[in-house]
Amino acid sequence: MSAQTKGRIRHVALSVEDPWETAEFYKDALGLQEVTELDGPLAEGVFLTDGVVNLAILKFKTDEAAQGTGKDYVGIHHIGFWVDDVVEQGKIVRGTGAEWIMGDPNNPDGYEVKHLDLSGIIFDIAAHGWAGSQKEPGQPGNIVHPNPQRRLAKFDERRAAARAKLEARKAKVPSETAAAAE
Repeated sequence: MSAQTKGRIRHVALSVEDPWETAEFYKDALGLQEVTELDGPLAEGVFLTDGVVNLAILKFKTDEAAQGTGKDYVGIHHIGFWVDDVVEQGKIVRGTGAEWIMGDPNNPDGYEVKHLDLSGIIFDIAAHGWAGSQKEPGQPGNIVHPNPQRRLAKFDERRAAARAKLEARKAKVPSETAAAAE
């Protein structure tokens, strides 16, 4: 086994009821930038970034796809670490007690090789990072994962509904804030 390397937290995945509503909130509330939308076999959702870390906002399609949390779970689903060597780092994490749950642990180009930590919290390791993330910001040789800024037309109505809901909520806030201050 090779020497211990430092994993870099570059991905946090939330499991939510409505990924588009949640994405609109984080874009408006914290200025995150939209990266892409997803309609995959496990989940659908929206990916955002702050320029360094990728935030995946997901709605899992089945309990099995949710990897033990259940498809209706709401909260932080997993965190992701960008590592130098997925195969070796996987051996290290499993050697310290992590349980492998999905993804090919023998693929050196592995993406989201998922494990459970000692408390049963899901984490994954990846060789190439996530859209909109950076491996080592400010360092020579930093790797920036591209931001495709891609939207899927099939989600246009959901995106518009989420935006309208957020705007309606924002319109209420000034009067509620003033009443609370009195």
